[in-house]
Amino acid sequence: MKATEAKLLAFIKKSPQFVIPIYQRTYSWTEKECRQLWEDILRTGSNDDITAHFVGSIVYIEKGLYQVSSQSPLLVIDGQQRLTTVTLLITALANALDDTEPVEGFSQRKLRNYYLLNPEEDGEQHFKLILSQTDKDSLIAILNKSEQPKDSSIRVTENLKLFESLIKDSKDKLATICKGLAKLLVVDVALSRDQDNPQLIFESMNSTGRELSQADLIRNYILMGLEPQLQTKLYEQYWRPMEVEFGQEAYGTQF
Repeated sequence: MKATEAKLLAFIKKSPQFVIPIYQRTYSWTEKECRQLWEDILRTGSNDDITAHFVGSIVYIEKGLYQVSSQSPLLVIDGQQRLTTVTLLITALANALDDTEPVEGFSQRKLRNYYLLNPEEDGEQHFKLILSQTDKDSLIAILNKSEQPKDSSIRVTENLKLFESLIKDSKDKLATICKGLAKLLVVDVALSRDQDNPQLIFESMNSTGRELSQADLIRNYILMGLEPQLQTKLYEQYWRPMEVEFGQEAYGTQF
C-alpha cells in the first residue's frame, strides 16, 4: 500500500479513469450528504485562511502498478460516493459557466476535459468515471447531454438536480465554489493486487459516510475475492436480477 496526500481535482485530472467494480454498492448519497459537501465547499472557498478541506480517501487498485502512470483504469475500492458526488457537482458547475471563467482553470471546457472526460478517447474510455450497473448509464447520459435511460438512477439524477438548483441560487458565488473545489484534499491510497487484501481494507475504511447494508456486505464478501470474469458472470446472472426486482429504494432496506 502507498498513501499520499493529494488535491482531489489534481488527482482526478492525472488519473486515466476510475471504474467502480460490480461488487460495489450503487451510488447512495442523499441530499443530506450532498448539502454537507456543498456547505463545506462554500465555507472553504470563502475563507482565504483555510488552505484545504479533507474529504476522505480514494483507495484503488491499478494492476501491477503503484503509481498513476499508464492508461490502466483505477478500480475504486473506497471513495465512490465522493468521486461521484464531486463529478455531479462539477457537471452542474460546468453547465452553469457557459463561456465564463470565474477562476483560472474553471471554464466549462476545462472542467469537462480535465475532470469529466478523456477527450481523445472513444467508447467507455471517453469518461473519467464509470459507475456500476444502475448508475452507469445515467451518468454517461448526463455527460453526453443525452436522454436518460428508462431505468435511470434515482440518486444520480436527483443529486445533479440538487446541485444545479444550488448553483442557480448562488450565481454571485461561482468564484467561491471554484476556490472551494480547488481546496478539496484526499488521501490517494494505491493498493498492490498481490500484496494487499482489498476486502479487508474496504471494510475497515468504511467507517464514515453511509453504512453498508447487509446486502452490500454479502455481495462484497462473495464477489470481491474472485477473478473479474467470474465476478461479472455471477453478478449479471444472479445478483443483478435480485437488485432489479427489489428496486433501487427497497434493495438496501428489504433485501
